[in-house]
Amino acid sequence: MVKILSVFGTRPEAIKMAPVIMELERNPGDFQSLVCVTGQHRQMLAQVLDLFDIRPDFNLDVMSSGQDLFDVSGKVLQGLKTVLAQVQPDIVLVHGDTATTMAAAIACCFSRIGIGHVEAGLRTYQKYQPFPEEICRRVTGAVADLHFAPTSVARANLLGEGIDGGTIFVTGNTIVDALQSITKRIAGDRALQEQLEEQFSFLDPTRKLIIATCHRRENFGEGIENICRALAEIATSDADVEILYPVHPNPNVREPVHRLLGGGSYPNIHLVAPVEYLPFVYLINRSRLIITDSGGLQEEAPSLGKHVLVIRDVTERPEAVVAGNVRMVGTDCGKVVAAGRDLLRNSSSQGDSGCCRDLYGDGKAACRIAAVLRRHGNGLSRANRESAG
Repeated sequence: MVKILSVFGTRPEAIKMAPVIMELERNPGDFQSLVCVTGQHRQMLAQVLDLFDIRPDFNLDVMSSGQDLFDVSGKVLQGLKTVLAQVQPDIVLVHGDTATTMAAAIACCFSRIGIGHVEAGLRTYQKYQPFPEEICRRVTGAVADLHFAPTSVARANLLGEGIDGGTIFVTGNTIVDALQSITKRIAGDRALQEQLEEQFSFLDPTRKLIIATCHRRENFGEGIENICRALAEIATSDADVEILYPVHPNPNVREPVHRLLGGGSYPNIHLVAPVEYLPFVYLINRSRLIITDSGGLQEEAPSLGKHVLVIRDVTERPEAVVAGNVRMVGTDCGKVVAAGRDLLRNSSSQGDSGCCRDLYGDGKAACRIAAVLRRHGNGLSRANRESAG
């Protein structure tokens, strides 16, 4: 039996790790699965844990008012020292690119415990874009023992950095697993559909729905203000458009968004609190266009046949750009408006037939990860300790 500790702390991490944890728990004869949440996000994380019925065994509860990257990284590193000593796992699974991921990987390295990196190999090769995600990925990749790359592009990145090809496994992205499970749940439950329709009854079904999100640190300040001006221009110039903007709670986002778009100045722009994952999947399905600086939405929206305007200058997910599902427009107001209008003319509420929907996987990533862990997980930490003398 392989003892596995999954460590994560943010809502996106929880969504993407949930299929892996559920797959491990479906095979109790092969795995002892334990979960440690760091609480880097608290309320937003709790929503996802409830949705997927995940009950953490440990909670570091690192979140505090005004926390920064120093606070989170230090608290995770110190908190995991005790947890790792208590659990002594064969391998720790971390996900993606957060401060939790990097700090957990370093903690495992210090403890000579095996590290499995889910969603490994994403790169922009620009140190501060996105920040701090690019550095968190690279540090984690440097110390990980098993690399679960979502695509062949990610695998090629790792090989180019000198990572042993025998430790890299192309699995698909677990976000597709999560997305498929939620879309099936919605499609198979008429009462749930009616509940969601009621929750968003303020949206006009005859209008073209745009979902907008923005939260990246590199867009704070002028970038977010430009994006708000672009959304205002799109909303003003096209009476058939409706924009739903779930506003991130960070004050660097909330203040400019509410100042520039709030107060009832634009009746077809709806500023709402962050939306839980299941209703957000419903909204993506209902939308015509996504405008975002999110990484996960660059994977989710194309998988549902939706086009995305990415309000960033670079992306670590080039597959959808090459396929034409995603356009990179940066934060230039004119470019956002022009590209948005163009895509709205060529889209439908059922999704764009030109979208390639299988760029990031087939919904079986968690099964592939579990198969690798079954073969390689047992004794990985012991091997690390022996190699260190």
